[in-house]
Amino acid sequence: MTVFERVQKIAKKNKISLLQLNDRAGLGKNAIYKWKTQNPSTENLQKVASVLGVSTDYLLGNTNDPEPSVSSDDLTKNQKLIAYSIDPDISDEERQAIINMVKEAMKFRRRL
Repeated sequence: MTVFERVQKIAKKNKISLLQLNDRAGLGKNAIYKWKTQNPSTENLQKVASVLGVSTDYLLGNTNDPEPSVSSDDLTKNQKLIAYSIDPDISDEERQAIINMVKEAMKFRRRL
């Protein structure tokens, strides 16, 4: 299944048209339809995944589980900066591992 097909499937499940999704994600005109023949940018893929409430790994076909594994919403701004600035080219799975390590470090800090 292609990225476009996965986006189409989850949008239909959420009862949102691709045009509405395109607008809600703040993408250029017909950007999602272009994904039939072009790979989306990382930034646009993340925007669409956020609107749909799924992981980018799901949209890319790296997992069949559409749910994001762990939310980073409970991290502070500085913790997010650490997790996301280590290497901008790492995969979502690697980034999630970093976020998990930061969360574990927070638990340890609270014990002191």
